[in-house]
Amino acid sequence: MSLDRREIAKDVVQQSTEAAIASAGHVVAILFETARKITTEFGAFGTEIFEIAESSRRAGHDGTDAADSKP
Repeated sequence: MSLDRREIAKDVVQQSTEAAIASAGHVVAILFETARKITTEFGAFGTEIFEIAESSRRAGHDGTDAADSKP
C-alpha cells in the first residue's frame, strides 16, 4: 500500500508544524531562563545597595558617637 500525495502532504505539514512548535518552545524556554537570571541579578544588586547603605549608616553613627565622646 503506497501513500497518496494528499497523505504525504499532510505528513509534511504535520511534521513541519511540530518542528516549528518545538523550536518556538525552546526559544521561549531560553527567554524565560534569561528573564529569571536577570531578575536574580537585579535582586542581588538591590541587596548589595541595601547592605552598603546600612554599612554607611552604621559608620555614620559610629563616627558621630566617637566625635561626641572626645574631650
